[in-house]
Amino acid sequence: MKVKFQGNEVTLVGKQLKVGDTFPEFIVANNSLAPVTLKDTKGVRIFLTVPSLDTPVCDLEVRTFNEKAVSIEGVTVYTVSMDLPFAQARWCGAEGIEKVITLSDYKEREFGKVTGTYLKELGLLARTSFVVDSNNKITYANYLEEVTSYPDYDEILEAAKKVK
Repeated sequence: MKVKFQGNEVTLVGKQLKVGDTFPEFIVANNSLAPVTLKDTKGVRIFLTVPSLDTPVCDLEVRTFNEKAVSIEGVTVYTVSMDLPFAQARWCGAEGIEKVITLSDYKEREFGKVTGTYLKELGLLARTSFVVDSNNKITYANYLEEVTSYPDYDEILEAAKKVK
């Protein structure tokens, strides 16, 4: 798949995931620098990757999921970026983000590579969304063609509602 950042083609590193795939194991850091792996998550999950929380598109995306995802019982939303955990915690605190869990791929860059979301030229993550069921199967996957575009919030939330 071809992905662009501000109209310029960029390279995705890693295998892109699709519906039916098993979500891969990963290691990222939470806001306290503690490691988090797939095994530390459970139930129905929405995994979002964004370039940086401190940009207008990413800011609105996480705020929107913070407001809307709470209406779906049993679904946990994780947003993964390359932002440092300290910056993520500060941003969440300043913006009142309490329902979305932010995770950082700054150290290992493993999440980006195992999900095919790492942008080689920028050292950031592409804008993607995955819905994963309680058996770690991907039921929804979307890599946005233009990284600076907004995702289809309703489509992602509807996909999560359909997962039992």
